Amino acid sequence: MADTKTVGVIGLGLMGAAICDRLLADGYSLIVYNRTREKADQYLHAGAKWSENPLLECERVIVSLYSTEVVESVLRQMDSGLAPGKIIIDTTTGDPQRTVDLGARLAARGVEYLEVPISGSSEQTRQHKSTALVAGNPQAFASCRDLLDCIAAKTFFVGAWGDGVRMKLVTNLVLGLNRAVLAEGLVFSKAIGLSPERTLDVLLNSPAYSRIMDGKGPKMVAGEFSPQAKLSQHIKDVRLMLDEAARNGQSLPLSQVHMQLLQRAEARGLGELDNSAVIRVIEDAMS
Repeated sequence: MADTKTVGVIGLGLMGAAICDRLLADGYSLIVYNRTREKADQYLHAGAKWSENPLLECERVIVSLYSTEVVESVLRQMDSGLAPGKIIIDTTTGDPQRTVDLGARLAARGVEYLEVPISGSSEQTRQHKSTALVAGNPQAFASCRDLLDCIAAKTFFVGAWGDGVRMKLVTNLVLGLNRAVLAEGLVFSKAIGLSPERTLDVLLNSPAYSRIMDGKGPKMVAGEFSPQAKLSQHIKDVRLMLDEAARNGQSLPLSQVHMQLLQRAEARGLGELDNSAVIRVIEDAMS
């Protein structure tokens, strides 16, 4: 019988690290890999094992990387571990069509591929408040339900390969616009003589409330932008939204404006900060 309590994790960025924290807290043994090994140190000290190819040592491997292109590159390096019966759980927010193609290539080798982007920040994941969006083989989904329940508070099976990323893009579109609207509202409140702290308190307790206010509102008010999800990462996601809309003959007018704001923020050197730092360019525009 396969060792279901030993899991591989490839990619230890913000989301990968949060996933590791969830799994360790639930008693899983981890075999980890990251392109920069020093990011693994805290997990190695906590009992995780380093491997240059976790696919060789685990039946189930979680991948959490920047883009589909990076996933493809890392899996090419670990090709010897792509054996029949392995399950790859890919939490990357990637390109929908490339994700479809990747799933098909892996299936041809007998490797199960579950596309599982996570809706929520790394901090929400660490607090068990995020949502997993699963696409792929329903049987593989069932065999990984323990991991998904550990990582996410809620899990939705949304369809075939590509549909997980598409659903994530929809959720990120709404989240990103909510974040930008909150930033504009807080800047507006200050401009007309209101306290941003009091404004946020009212918003949190009014029909205008959205969950984005819980995590991002205090960061905007305090001007504290340590990253839970990087602004540059959201630029990548908005670009994917616009590309996917264009592929389907649609435009996204609000997301186009949002992209302009995010690009200005990145040009200001804010890309590595939390995505709530978008408030800085709205302050510039309203000053």
